[in-house]
Amino acid sequence: MNHPKAIGFDLFNTLLTVHPDAMEEAHQRQIRALHEEGLPVEAEAFGKAYLEAAVKFLKAAHKDGRETHNRFWMAEALESLGYSLSPEDPRIAKAVDAHFSAFYPNSKLIPGTKELLGDLGERYPLGMLTNFTDGPAVRKLIDLLGLNPFFKDVLVSGELGYRKPHPYVFERFVEALGVPANQILFVGDDVEADVKGAKAAGLQPVLTTCVEDGNLPAARTPLSPAETVYPEDVPRISCWQDLRDLLEA
Repeated sequence: MNHPKAIGFDLFNTLLTVHPDAMEEAHQRQIRALHEEGLPVEAEAFGKAYLEAAVKFLKAAHKDGRETHNRFWMAEALESLGYSLSPEDPRIAKAVDAHFSAFYPNSKLIPGTKELLGDLGERYPLGMLTNFTDGPAVRKLIDLLGLNPFFKDVLVSGELGYRKPHPYVFERFVEALGVPANQILFVGDDVEADVKGAKAAGLQPVLTTCVEDGNLPAARTPLSPAETVYPEDVPRISCWQDLRDLLEA
């Protein structure tokens, strides 16, 4: 590994975790929001339709790299239940906001994260590149957790229009940091999005398994793999001290 001149980070399950309870709470909050907007959907039926729509749109996003958004999932779920609304309908926007509001109280930084970022920020420009459908929601979360001051730039797939591992998002990330790709270390937990995506774009990937190895509770996405095969040719860290040691080696 070449010694880097900048370091990039993924967000979810890299710097923070979202507790599994958040997903049920998000579901209940969006149901209440829909009811308040005059859409009396049955919770179980809507939940099933929403999950099916999410899987459909996420699979398409993983295939072509174009980011999706929860408003499309919600519009399709409602359509299947007899409610014809545009994804841009303000009633859907309110329900999506209610959904994401469950993430804020249920998100927690991995222990030692702020200390690590503070130390590294004295030596390297830091950047964040995260896959998240809703830019405003994730930026609010980052702000609530006090992460903004550590980063030169934060890029969100929902604002870029494409998601990792698409090369476009890494190209934008390299431009934002202003450092050649091969001099950027990129730390993330997702083998496909973070490791393979960064490597294909010329960055130096580091796989973090801090959440798994630390037995930290973390929510799963509808397409989370049941089992992960870790690449043997990429540095792997199980705690922040491992990253410090790797940078000192």
